[in-house]
Amino acid sequence: MLRIFQQAIAIATRYSRALLLHPTDIGAAAVVEQDGKVVLVRHSYKAGWLFPGGAVERNEPPADALLRELREEIGLTHSDSPVLIGAFIRPGIWASNLVLLYRVSSAVFSFKPSWEICELVLADPRTLPPDTGPAVRRRLGEIYGGQPQAGRW
Repeated sequence: MLRIFQQAIAIATRYSRALLLHPTDIGAAAVVEQDGKVVLVRHSYKAGWLFPGGAVERNEPPADALLRELREEIGLTHSDSPVLIGAFIRPGIWASNLVLLYRVSSAVFSFKPSWEICELVLADPRTLPPDTGPAVRRRLGEIYGGQPQAGRW
C-alpha cells in the first residue's frame, strides 16, 4: 500500500511540476460569417463583444471543439468546414493560452440566450459595436482591413 502511495505522489509531483512550469490552455474561436457580417457574442460573466468559441478539451481535435462550442453558444446547425486563420498566444497570470482562430462560412444557426451567452449581434467587421474587445478588433483589422497579423492575441 505504501508503494502505491509513493508512486501516486511521484506521478502527481511530475505532472504538477510540468503544469506549474509550462501550463498552456488551448482555445478555439471563430469568425463566423453571414451575409458580410460577423457573429459576436456577449458573455454573462465577461464584458464586451467577443468571438464565439471556447476551450479545447483533452484529446479533442481543435476544429471539433470549435464546432461543439458553436453549437452550444450560438445554436449552429450547419456551416462549411472551419478554416484555420492563425494561432495566437494570449499570456495569462497562471497559464499561457494558445488561441486558434478559424473562419466559419455559410453558417446557419438559431441563437437562444443562455446562462453563458446572453446576447449575439451580427456586426459589420469595419464598424464594430463600441464595446467590442480589443483582440477582436485587432483580428478583424487583420482579416478585413489588411493589417499585418500579430502573434499575440
